[in-house]
Amino acid sequence: MKTVKTLLALLPLLAVCSGLNGGIAFAADAKARPSAESVAPESTASKAGEAAGEAATAAEEKEHGLPQNAVEIGHVFGLPITNSMVVTWVVALGLIVSTRVAMRKMKEVPDGAQNFWEWLIEGLYEFLESILGPELVKKSFWFFITIFIFILFTNWFGLIPGVGTIGWGHQGTHGFVVDQPLLRGGNADLNMTFAMAAIFMVLWLIWALWSNGPWGFLMHIFGPKAEMAGVIKYFMIVIFFVVGILELVSIAFRPVSLSFRLFGNIFAGENLLEALANTVQHPAWAKAVFSALLPVPFYFLELLVGLVQAFVFMLLTAVFTVLICAHEEGEGHAAEQH
Repeated sequence: MKTVKTLLALLPLLAVCSGLNGGIAFAADAKARPSAESVAPESTASKAGEAAGEAATAAEEKEHGLPQNAVEIGHVFGLPITNSMVVTWVVALGLIVSTRVAMRKMKEVPDGAQNFWEWLIEGLYEFLESILGPELVKKSFWFFITIFIFILFTNWFGLIPGVGTIGWGHQGTHGFVVDQPLLRGGNADLNMTFAMAAIFMVLWLIWALWSNGPWGFLMHIFGPKAEMAGVIKYFMIVIFFVVGILELVSIAFRPVSLSFRLFGNIFAGENLLEALANTVQHPAWAKAVFSALLPVPFYFLELLVGLVQAFVFMLLTAVFTVLICAHEEGEGHAAEQH
């Protein structure tokens, strides 16, 4: 129950992550995209120009799939609100409310929703304790469990029918074409995944300094990894200094790899489902039937992908943390003195 109360107290981190979603300049205003009419100027004398305009319109209507950039659907106090931000807010609010309701009347012998949350949190706590150790897991578990739950349910929310397919658009030759979806999968937006990776890197630095101290942190990266003497000692100092520079480059690229790995898998999965739903276009009855049936087997695959990607993000961040914070017994006493 202690771990459950910890999660309940720190679930507002979900709202922080989703709020940072809109603060990075990856989103673009869909209204700035030129329409088919502006690309193909109106020509009254040239039939070739009209044919080109019709071809451009047909190509636009034929193109289906999730746009690479999140779409602005409004502004609040001058700040842009994108469709992916709305999804993250809905997921965060849903998780906060559901956990509060589930734990409102806690029982000694849990059942129902309380049983599920306790099983999930206690299981992950034991798993992370085996990786991080008993001391580090007490300080960092709140982040890893929150990020896992948030990523998991955000991934699954993006699979709900209507996300990415309901919104504003125009009537095309073969049906309604959605230009600006009302909702977009939260982790299918690079803003969201990069925000979570950036938050982790700040916490990673805090945990590293807490565990090693400033001097121990520098020695962990640049210092020799073994006891040496004589001329070889100075030679290895230079070698390990160069290796430390390469380590810094690797650390700098960690938020990039974390964010693009999650974004790429979720973005590709949602586009796959969209492409399958639009595989059959004619006749109308076949489009209605196959747009619902073809994606069904892949929905189960995407449910698994959503779970795996949430687990991978949590596991990688935990491994990065233990790599910088883990040290031998003797080193721990030295770090505590800093």
